[in-house]
Amino acid sequence: MKTKLELQKVKVLRQTEISPGVFVLSFPRPWDFVAGQVIGISARETDDARLYSIASGELDDEVDILYNINPDGKLTPWMSRLNTADTIWVSKPFGSFTGAAGSAYWIASGTGIAPFRSMFRTGLTAGKKLLHGGRDLKTFYFEDEFHEGLGNDYVRCSSREAGAGAYHGRLTKYLTDCGTLPIDELYYLCGSAEMVVEVRDILIGRGIPFDNIISEIYF
Repeated sequence: MKTKLELQKVKVLRQTEISPGVFVLSFPRPWDFVAGQVIGISARETDDARLYSIASGELDDEVDILYNINPDGKLTPWMSRLNTADTIWVSKPFGSFTGAAGSAYWIASGTGIAPFRSMFRTGLTAGKKLLHGGRDLKTFYFEDEFHEGLGNDYVRCSSREAGAGAYHGRLTKYLTDCGTLPIDELYYLCGSAEMVVEVRDILIGRGIPFDNIISEIYF
């Protein structure tokens, strides 16, 4: 999504390719934020910014941004070529898709895992269950962290590739087939519009109140 925001220039600390075509870009944290918030990023101060969720914890010294290259996009191919000490323009954090203490389900697809990694690194893990959908075993970004911190409450749903410890099937099928879902907990959804709509319909069909479903769509 493109939007016009007030931007400031920051220097890139590092660029890490964590999976083919998927990167984590890091820069020094210039402001405070709440886990789950987004920022705008642009190549130039005068350009429209695109929105990305912060993937680092509230007390981390660095801000991590998870993104995948869109070959037809204007920003991500350029971002993937950035090196240490190159500059980007970023906005202050904003947004209401924010984490809280207490029991909840975190449900993500692909790079929609970013805000949940921020919540995870902030320490909002007690009572949480994380469901992460991906096409193959290379798409479960930050899985080692989640495995260590959440144990059996971290579930990978791999739609195309079977693997040890992963549910072989779509995230939506896992939710359809799993046991009783608690109706008094919050369900946070982050991913493509298709995933969010499908999962929301499944949850409502299984008795989850609409007001307990909080969603953010990745474009």
